[in-house]
Amino acid sequence: MNVYKRPFTAVVLAGERPGGSALSRAFNVSASVMVPVAGRSALARVLDAIEASRLVRPGLICGPAAEAVSEDPALERLLTTSGFTWLSPESGPAASAQAAVNAAGAYPVLLTAGDHALLQAEIVDEFCANAAALNARQAHDFIIGLVPYGLVRSAWPQSQRTVLRFSDGQFCGSNLFAVLTPAGLQALAFWRQAETNRKRPWRIARHFGLWAMLRYLLRRLSLPAAMASLSEAAGCRVGWGEVEHARAAVDVDSVQDQRLADKILSCEGQK
Repeated sequence: MNVYKRPFTAVVLAGERPGGSALSRAFNVSASVMVPVAGRSALARVLDAIEASRLVRPGLICGPAAEAVSEDPALERLLTTSGFTWLSPESGPAASAQAAVNAAGAYPVLLTAGDHALLQAEIVDEFCANAAALNARQAHDFIIGLVPYGLVRSAWPQSQRTVLRFSDGQFCGSNLFAVLTPAGLQALAFWRQAETNRKRPWRIARHFGLWAMLRYLLRRLSLPAAMASLSEAAGCRVGWGEVEHARAAVDVDSVQDQRLADKILSCEGQK
């Protein structure tokens, strides 16, 4: 149950790399979020899930760039009929997230990605309700959704996913984040800093502390300890919530993932 008096406001990141991505070129579409999955674009499926949610209201779509929108009638039509407000993207995902959450002007905010084609209203509502419940038990500013890797491996053993390996469990990301307070923007600022230093990992490691990084590499760092280190580095209270749906770990950012998502939805008979 959502303990907030207001519903969550949705922010969907839908930016595109300059010049397009390998995925958008492979499918000859204006932006990666417009890649078709079982007959409908990934972005349309994300918006459908949010609009069917009980706990989230439409908010902002950050991206694609104005040029991509103007050149794609289907994308322009989707944006104008969705109930969302379009916002021009910034230089990268973290900067876009910061700008869009700021522009949303109300908390809590659900932050997700426009290529999350397997997202469902049920997943959205469960994540938001869990984030609200976690915050009611202990105050948080930012919640990260994590999918137990065992669920993903059981569902699709051949699927290649990025796995976070802690001493007390293995998890995949879900592209679901809850920004619960204005202080949660500091987590996005830290993400932006990490994005800037992605080719200089020692700078990122410096923020977490050498001991914490060494424990993670040796798989001796627990998830609670990792979140404590992240909270200290970001300067806000960061927590996590488990997302008990394997499909939440699949976004469509490669041709292989598009094939997997297309197969899943086609087998479910979705159009």
